[in-house]
Amino acid sequence: MIKSFVRRAGRVTSGQSKAFDELGPRFLRPYQPIALDFAAAFADPANPDDRDDTHPRPTVLEIGFGMGEATAHIAAALPQTNFLCCEVHEPGVGALLKRIGEQNLRNIRICAHDAVEVIDHMLPAQSLDGVHIFFPDPWHKKKHNKRRLIQPPLIAKLVARLKVGGYLHCATDWQPYAEQMLEVLSAEPLLKNAALAQHPELLGYAPKPHYRPLTKFENRGLKLGHGVWDLVFERV
Repeated sequence: MIKSFVRRAGRVTSGQSKAFDELGPRFLRPYQPIALDFAAAFADPANPDDRDDTHPRPTVLEIGFGMGEATAHIAAALPQTNFLCCEVHEPGVGALLKRIGEQNLRNIRICAHDAVEVIDHMLPAQSLDGVHIFFPDPWHKKKHNKRRLIQPPLIAKLVARLKVGGYLHCATDWQPYAEQMLEVLSAEPLLKNAALAQHPELLGYAPKPHYRPLTKFENRGLKLGHGVWDLVFERV
């Protein structure tokens, strides 16, 4: 059975708790084993004129957003794109809700549930324009490698829900995991490595796309000489 997470305990701050109370009803979407109506899910009761069913906005799924720093940055940078974000870590959900309020972001919805069940039961075939998976747990020990998120069964599920021309963007700061990601994604027949032709010097990896920010953790690692690998593949 594929699982997208290992649940870890964490303390919710008073600010995060307040964000749950005040913003949760507007930006949290409960897990339900039925196909998600994207237009309804992203409709904003506070801005009813914002809904336009004739020109639906692109929708990107993000799996595991941590404390939501990069998610909020990307949502602000791409205001015409909707982001459906899955995370089970309660403090992280609270932190992203807090950022949504502080930055007045309207294009994020959060499903605080296992992403695999969300993919299986809530996302119709060819419904997504993109998928973001940034810095998933690398499970450094070899005996734990099988717990890594990026494995062929999950990628097959995601590819089935990507529109033709949609993209899958993964990033990691652990080289052995980057190598595994490249191997798994390259083996999926319905994915094309978007970087190979344009950046052959990167050997299959991609330049960091403009929308993905450098996190504090990543900046620290780069200063210490650690690498970061981005992979961007396109659905064919």
